[in-house]
Amino acid sequence: MSHISIRNVALCLACLLALYGATPGLGIKPYHISGYAQGTTYHVTYYATDSIITKAAIENLLAEIDSSLSIYKPYSLISRFNESQSGLIADKYLQAVTKKSLEVYKETGGIFDITVYPLVRAWGFGTKKVTGLPDSTTISALMQCIGSGKIHLNANHLIKDDPCVKLDVNGIAQGYSVDVLALFLEKKGIRCYMAEIGGELRVKGKKPDGTYMKVGIEGPADNSFDAPVIERIMTLKKGAITTAGNYRKYYQNGNKRISHLLDARTGYPIQNEMISVTIVAKDAITADGYDSPLMGMHINEALAFMKRHKDMQAYFIYHRPDGSVADTATKGFYKLLQ
Repeated sequence: MSHISIRNVALCLACLLALYGATPGLGIKPYHISGYAQGTTYHVTYYATDSIITKAAIENLLAEIDSSLSIYKPYSLISRFNESQSGLIADKYLQAVTKKSLEVYKETGGIFDITVYPLVRAWGFGTKKVTGLPDSTTISALMQCIGSGKIHLNANHLIKDDPCVKLDVNGIAQGYSVDVLALFLEKKGIRCYMAEIGGELRVKGKKPDGTYMKVGIEGPADNSFDAPVIERIMTLKKGAITTAGNYRKYYQNGNKRISHLLDARTGYPIQNEMISVTIVAKDAITADGYDSPLMGMHINEALAFMKRHKDMQAYFIYHRPDGSVADTATKGFYKLLQ
């Protein structure tokens, strides 16, 4: 459904502030690594007796994922799939993301759909700039190539029914990258960490002072998101938090505001009352997979969806009918707030 590379960075900044203020003990202290990857920034904080994780190791891992999943790299596996006639052998990264994407596609009734790439490109959010908006005839033609029912994962072979089917996994790949990074830390014996890429983050464990991670969530400020502020603070023992919003990435075309969030069922940008959706889940691929499709629902639909998916929690910011900004959340989300 979506093409998301700019995230809720303020969400992670509050987490970083909390981490830097932690009190070390028993020889365990925080180590911080940050840099630029996947078109955005990343931050890793972990607690250990020694600096056993290197920046080079992290960036090599993220580059390896990019070589599989980035539509911006012509040599990547996904780019090769997009240019293929019938598909190819998928590596572990493309397999994992495709499996989860097909699950979310089914659960959301097709709102989330990684075959959306032709639409993403047509609306100017792909790898090439466009000079104008697509007309209804263009959208209708492109819709013949859209639909996750046109792709099939048979063992490690990713197959497409038509050469025009092309994938864009940017709506879920960043969350998956956070999970891969988190598992890398755990394999190194790290028991307390925060891994974040572009505002998508996953945390685990107690800090040396006995407290858990604290995460800042953006909220409505004076009915405007031109300068969003940290509205709420959450305490999280372990899990992941991601956010999708229509106020971070868009462009203006005349008097139209074109959002990067596209509805694969219609071929057009989402236009509803939603401003942002924050999801808390056991892992980042799940949170990232569901935050965007929930943006495609009306607020009552989204709340009803969450009641059927109690393994996740959500925080919604939306416009009331009179244009004012409001927020609401699931009961489980409120329990995580300070």
